[in-house]
Amino acid sequence: MRLRSVITAVLGLALALPLSAQYRDDQFKRDAFTQNYADTTEKTAADTSQLFSFKEYFGGLAHKRGASLKTLTMGSAVFIGGGQIYNKDYWKLPIVYGGIGAGVGAGLYFNKQFKDTGDDKYHVWSNLSYIGAGLVWWGSLLDTAVGYEKGKYPNPAKSTVYSILLPGLGQIYNGEFWKVPLYYGFIAGSVHFMLDNNVQYHRWKNIHNAATTEDTTVERPPQTGETAKYFRDVYRRYRDYSILAIAVSYLLQVIDANVFAYMQDFEVTDDITMRVEPAFDPGLYAVSGSPVIPGSSYVIPGLTRNPSVGLSIGLRF
Repeated sequence: MRLRSVITAVLGLALALPLSAQYRDDQFKRDAFTQNYADTTEKTAADTSQLFSFKEYFGGLAHKRGASLKTLTMGSAVFIGGGQIYNKDYWKLPIVYGGIGAGVGAGLYFNKQFKDTGDDKYHVWSNLSYIGAGLVWWGSLLDTAVGYEKGKYPNPAKSTVYSILLPGLGQIYNGEFWKVPLYYGFIAGSVHFMLDNNVQYHRWKNIHNAATTEDTTVERPPQTGETAKYFRDVYRRYRDYSILAIAVSYLLQVIDANVFAYMQDFEVTDDITMRVEPAFDPGLYAVSGSPVIPGSSYVIPGLTRNPSVGLSIGLRF
């Protein structure tokens, strides 16, 4: 339960934080470069101040207004098929609904067979059916991102959603293939240490239980209860650190995909030049003048000059 809670929290943060921050940046860019601060056109306006907007989502499905990919992804995770409707890929809806329905139906059927017969093979088939339904649901979200604004590249929203749904896919979308082995190496290494430490944790936990139990029928291990407790706590801590490393690696590749998708438009020319030229500073500044009224403290500021000559160095890149 503890591991499941951590993974759920990480996925929630990964979906909410980068996309929310990203769309606030999008809104800023639109306002800054178009000077269209009061544009509330119903067909094009997308409210990016909220994490999720039902008005924006269902307005987009009705093709009455634009919808952000963040809203489409979050909405389609619950209202399945919404992304295909927004992208006008209606022919995909029977595949999505049929695949999910078949997976869930088969899972329920095989689960009933397992309960009736006790045959483990039905339990395996039931789990595989549920996994198949989940993969179809996951594929519908990925397809939503693929079909969203096909002509726009780079699209930071796409890159972010890709990385959330499949680690490394955002880097592939950005053309940074060399990063994929690095992130998968970090994640795979962390998973390996998590599994190994988890095995050792349960091993020492069982030894501690056997060493401290009052049941005389249990064989006593050679280790003392204190020793077993020490190693149990050490491996549990290492396991938790490994889980944290998985979460950090996952979030880093999401953030990396988002940031470098924005930087695709950032150009640095190869023409790096330095220019040196004379500069003149007139040196105007204020000084105290004479009192307005004799004996008062209020004075009229005056101006004086202290000009200077120097060099100005400009670096262009």
